[in-house]
Amino acid sequence: MTEKKDEMAEDQAQLDEALAAALEEDFGELEALRAERDELRDRFMRALADAENARKRADRDRREAENYGGSKLARDMLPVFDALKRALDAAGDEVRAAAPALIEGVELTQRELLNVFARHGIVAVAPKVGDKFDPQHHEAMFEAPLPGTVAGDIIQVMDPGFLLHDRLLRPAKVGVSSMPKA
Repeated sequence: MTEKKDEMAEDQAQLDEALAAALEEDFGELEALRAERDELRDRFMRALADAENARKRADRDRREAENYGGSKLARDMLPVFDALKRALDAAGDEVRAAAPALIEGVELTQRELLNVFARHGIVAVAPKVGDKFDPQHHEAMFEAPLPGTVAGDIIQVMDPGFLLHDRLLRPAKVGVSSMPKA
């Protein structure tokens, strides 16, 4: 009977050993599966973040193209505005009296061009004499000391500048006072 007990104990020990080995193997597989799951979850989250970033970037690019896509055409149209302005400025009283319809046509054309600009987000930057010089929106064409002004004051406006939404298409061309402080 003792032999049977010893045999049973030996069989039980072998079973326990086999069960422990199987459990250890299953535990190793489980750990490997958990590691693979974690890696796949990490890759999925990164892919999701990349997709979200790509969507945001595409959305931003679309908005920029919508708002600023016509900037080259807008820049090319600014000389047309300048030519109309120069034509009106050059027309003296004699020309205005002799050809009022022509002057009115040029004024209407200039107004319509400004309306088209406004519809597309193009606005004039028109500083006034006495305003402070802003290098973000103005281009100094010359500096001159002018009594009664302070250094950095605009003393003459040659050409208006233009903004396309919030971007500068062309700076306003101005003359700036260089009057030293008294």
